[in-house]
This record gives sequence, structure tokens and C-alpha cells, in this order.
Amino acid sequence: MKKGDFFKGVKQWEVATKDGSLEGRLPCFYYDNTAMTAIYTASTEKVRRHFPLPEMHPVEVWKDRALVAFTAFEYRSSDIDPYNEFSISFPITFRRKTVPFLTVLSMMARRYFTAYVWQLPVTTERARRGGVDMYGYPKFLADIVFSDEGGMLSCELSEGGTNILRLSGKKLKTSGEKVNRFKTYSIMDGIPLAANIYMNPLEFGMSMSKKAARLTLGDHEISRRLLDMDLSPRPIFFQYMPLMEAILFGARNLMDD
Repeated sequence: MKKGDFFKGVKQWEVATKDGSLEGRLPCFYYDNTAMTAIYTASTEKVRRHFPLPEMHPVEVWKDRALVAFTAFEYRSSDIDPYNEFSISFPITFRRKTVPFLTVLSMMARRYFTAYVWQLPVTTERARRGGVDMYGYPKFLADIVFSDEGGMLSCELSEGGTNILRLSGKKLKTSGEKVNRFKTYSIMDGIPLAANIYMNPLEFGMSMSKKAARLTLGDHEISRRLLDMDLSPRPIFFQYMPLMEAILFGARNLMDD
């Protein structure tokens, strides 16, 4: 698939917030982006405490060890202008119990991942407003700075001068990859919503080496809450996408699935 072909045949609509102060298009297109994801494990019991609904079930790689996904995004060109974003999410199933390891394998084989978005800081007010008002995403303004360190790509996340975390990952050898689908869950006015994100990794690298990525926590409230989850010292999985396209579809009620 050539760059740009991913968006062909997808109809967009003009949308606006209730007060008309924010306008845009849905689904939202992301044309030129870089992303990296590191998957860690944490205490299932402690991860579950952060879920707003009992129907959410953490995905475990083995018994009592759930997954936590850290993803850094650099959106160089999108329908809502350039911005950076950092996602901290918990892979889950909704209303269906998971099976340790087998659920992970199933998600990877189908390239279909479902997750509850726990934290989603961004660097622009437009991205924050759109995510909060239209999706119920837990977005807040933060500093998200990428740095090229030779064979490593690093992203530092901070708020108000206080470091939250730093994620560094290897610049892996890349090739093409099939489109991945992500279904995110969020809460708005106490109601669970779902939204689909499709990613087209034009350049994709993957590693299961524990040395492929490094996460360093800071001294922020989010850092302390992550530390309390008993995070694993090393990642179990790392993805590097120096060039990818994405489509974010509008949020919907779970009945409309």
C-alpha cells in the first residue's frame, strides 16, 4: 500500500463541539507520524483498581500479571494540526473474561487490540479539547519531547516542570506491516464509550528483547501510581514505527457495536 492510499474510500464529516468553539472532521486522519510502544507487566490486582467499571477485565500475559502499554506519538501532520501525545493504557476485554497468555496471542494474531485508556496527555489545547469533549479521553496538557539519540529514540513526558516518565526505545530494523486495529474504551458522564483506531505502519519494527526499551519514572503523581502497580523492570514487547498513518473514528455507545 502506497503512502496516502490508506485514506482512500473513507468518508469524513464536519463536526463541532456543542458551543461551536471547536470544529474538525471525523474520522480524523493522521498523515505523517512516528510512534513507539513498550509493553510492561504489572500486578493484575493493582491494575484492576484503576478500572472504572467491573465489566473491564485486564489482559494477562500469565496469571496475576496484567499488561500495561506505554505509547509515544509524534503527529507531524494531521487534521487537527501537529501535536505530540503519550498514551498509558491497559489492554482489556469488555464483559468477557480473559485467558492468561491465550488472549494476548489472539490479539496479536488478529492485529486487533482492545484497551482502556488510563492517561492521555497531549501538547495542544485543540487536541485536548477534542479528546475530552468528543471521546471522554483523560487528556491533559503536558510537555512531550522527542529526542534522537543515535540508535535510540527517546520521549520525555512532564507536566508543569515535573517529570512523569521517560521512554527510550531502539531504532529497530523496519519493514512493512499489515494494518492494526485498536478499540479504545473511555468514560464520558459515567457512560462507557468505544472508538476505533486503525494504524497503517509503513515502517515497522518489533522486538521481544528486554533491552529493546527502557522506562524511567519521575516524581509526578502519575509516576507514583505507576510505581505502586508493581511494574516489571523490563518490557516484554516493543514496537517501533518511524513512519505510520492512522485513522481515528468517532466515539460511540457500546450498543452501537
